[in-house]
Amino acid sequence: MKTGLVIGKFMPLHKGHIALIDFALQQCDDLIVLVSASYDEPIWGSQRLEWLKETYKDNTKVRPWLLNYDEAVLPNTSVSSEGVSRIWANYLQKHLPPIDVIFASEPYGAYMGRFLNCESVIFDEPRTMVPVSATQIREKPFAYWNFLADAAKPYFTKKICLLGTESTGKTTMAKRLAHHFHTIDVPEMARDILEHTNECTEADLLQIAELHAKAINEQIKRANKILFVDTDVNITRSYSRFLFDKELQVPEWVEAANHFDLYLYLDVDAPYVQDGTRLNEEDRVKLDESHKRELAERDIKYVLIQGDDWDERFEKAGKAAVQYIKTGSVNL
Repeated sequence: MKTGLVIGKFMPLHKGHIALIDFALQQCDDLIVLVSASYDEPIWGSQRLEWLKETYKDNTKVRPWLLNYDEAVLPNTSVSSEGVSRIWANYLQKHLPPIDVIFASEPYGAYMGRFLNCESVIFDEPRTMVPVSATQIREKPFAYWNFLADAAKPYFTKKICLLGTESTGKTTMAKRLAHHFHTIDVPEMARDILEHTNECTEADLLQIAELHAKAINEQIKRANKILFVDTDVNITRSYSRFLFDKELQVPEWVEAANHFDLYLYLDVDAPYVQDGTRLNEEDRVKLDESHKRELAERDIKYVLIQGDDWDERFEKAGKAAVQYIKTGSVNL
């Protein structure tokens, strides 16, 4: 049985890495893919390990391993060096099973092969097959989106949440924005459970929060750079206070799913439309006040989208999204 080794940071995992791993798989029976993660790097090693596990979950020949290392013990360098390769080889010989062949796309692979007393194979060193680097992707992920491994795309996807009281156009806005940016949206879940807001129970709110979080986690895998989400768990909390004067407690995974990069709040100055499922107009305004209090208490900043013209609101929301994507902030 021939055991191979691929070492990398995979920060992030991209198609060049996958091409190297797939090439290695053709030449060995068992492949250790070692994620080398320093404690002083922007993406946690555990996250990178999960990308590899997800990508090769159906291939039993691949063994993703994580090595969290101290740079004072194992030098971190982007330049191939015989001296550094010797230090790493000495360390790996003590912590890995015997290696028959090491695969790499840089000269250090030959050095490591010599020090590990194994064969070395260099693959596409000039990067002609997949002309990209992890550094380029980290700096401009959207510009190099198609080079990212599918498993890594959710990490770089921007999540934009639409908030507001009833009858402010959130549902239509989310779908319209998703269509405009060639991506998808996550609808709010209340209508799948309730026919009218006044029929809501405390148990319904928890079910709504969990179904919504599950949908976010599923849809982000399919999103194209941006995911638009109608409503978040804080709005569901506001409903709990507004309807029952109680705090809604949700599981940690629901909280985690509801972390967003940008919040757009659709103000209550939009035309009121009663579709048979909503609160009356007076309560709609009171709910708006409840939502804003909830967000203020949790120190959630948002861009306020105002106006009684639907196209004007859409234009403002779209500009805010573009500005955030380009600069990381919004000043409107």
